[in-house]
Amino acid sequence: MIKPRTPPGVMELLPREQIAFQRMLDTIRRNYERFGFLPVETPVFELSDVLLTKSGGETERQVYFVQSTGALANAAEAAAGKGEGGLPELALRFDLTVPLARYVAEHEHELTFPFRRYQMQRVYRGERAQRGRFREFYQCDIDVIGKDALSIRYDAEVLAVIHAVFSDLRIGGFTIQLNNRKLMRGFFEAQGVTDAQQQALVLREVDKLDKRGADYVRQTLAGEGFGLPAEAVARILDFVAVRSTGHADALARLDALGQGNATLDQGVAELREVLALVRALGVPESDYCLNFSIARGLDYYTGTVYETQLDDYPQIGSICSGGRYEDLASHYTKSKLPGVGISIGLTRLFFQLRDAGLVAGSDESSVQAMVALMDEAQLPDSLDIARALRAAGINTEVQMESRKLARQFQYASRAGIRFVVLAGEDERARGAVTVKDLLREQQYEVAREELASALRVELEQARVLAGR
Repeated sequence: MIKPRTPPGVMELLPREQIAFQRMLDTIRRNYERFGFLPVETPVFELSDVLLTKSGGETERQVYFVQSTGALANAAEAAAGKGEGGLPELALRFDLTVPLARYVAEHEHELTFPFRRYQMQRVYRGERAQRGRFREFYQCDIDVIGKDALSIRYDAEVLAVIHAVFSDLRIGGFTIQLNNRKLMRGFFEAQGVTDAQQQALVLREVDKLDKRGADYVRQTLAGEGFGLPAEAVARILDFVAVRSTGHADALARLDALGQGNATLDQGVAELREVLALVRALGVPESDYCLNFSIARGLDYYTGTVYETQLDDYPQIGSICSGGRYEDLASHYTKSKLPGVGISIGLTRLFFQLRDAGLVAGSDESSVQAMVALMDEAQLPDSLDIARALRAAGINTEVQMESRKLARQFQYASRAGIRFVVLAGEDERARGAVTVKDLLREQQYEVAREELASALRVELEQARVLAGR
């Protein structure tokens, strides 16, 4: 007999936890749609040569390739199933950005620009199995893609979406930190770091500041790999230590940077416009700030960048990140498609929130009512009650076998079902049913034709109290 076991690197939940996870997914989707984003889904696998166009060897080592057993059994089919470089023809997606780039390039003439898309699907990476790192996980992305150009105003709107999502998730106070890569590049140029490749390397090291500390970054930038003068390193560390406290302070911090470098000036101007629009969008100034150390390690970010942290749990790290890029799909089309977007890694976030005690399995099932079965002869009547409840929008289960009532109540309690409906001979004679509310530990009788409306009132009150 084979021992049942979950593959390493995946998160498999029990039903109560899955309900809590699903509600988070629903909350994110609801807020994405409130801001006018349209749903997109792409295949779980892509053609290998498309998927790996921009990736290096490290990404390729983490990719899961797809190979059918039929192709393996037949040498001719196996040869036909190879893509460029001898790789299998298909591979599982490792993020949602590359599939988006392919999607927009392929359907460019069928889409309306700016194209506002959200995508919430699983992605796959060959991560080393360890706690908190997953090989299969949900990403929840939004992007606004422009044709030839895209206003900086969308960068502010994306920040407002982040704020709406995490306010609605109700997982505690949070701060959206933002910066601009142009501002950073301009400052580095003023310190003598003018080579684009060296700037990218400096940005990657600066992005490690919160995790590794100032001493580590100072030693790295002054070491053999970079060899920056001690004075330049000190100025860079002073610069990236800037954190604003409130809207007026953020503007003052930008004013203090001075003028003279065209790239830096452009970054300052873009941040000022984003800050002005963020306020107009109604985001409280206590929930966002400037953080000049945020760079985002990915090279394709060119302007605004975001990271979001829980105020009381900074050890969790960024719970939502993203930024502005100049050209999404340059490998697939000659059109210039700039954009801005963010991503929430929901599987990792849920795991960490559960570890921190901020989320738990749902107290309630997605089943809202259960019709008990008093004896076999009552089954048609029980089914009729359930049919009426379902028609009224109440998720209802029927006990299909008669058992002792105590066991039926125990089942409902363990399954998280709040209402148990009983219709014995006495209730039927009075045209009524008995409702046992397991949450409030109350029992009451209600006219049968009023059952659905009575339960709807109770469920709506519970929904309002829970803030859903």
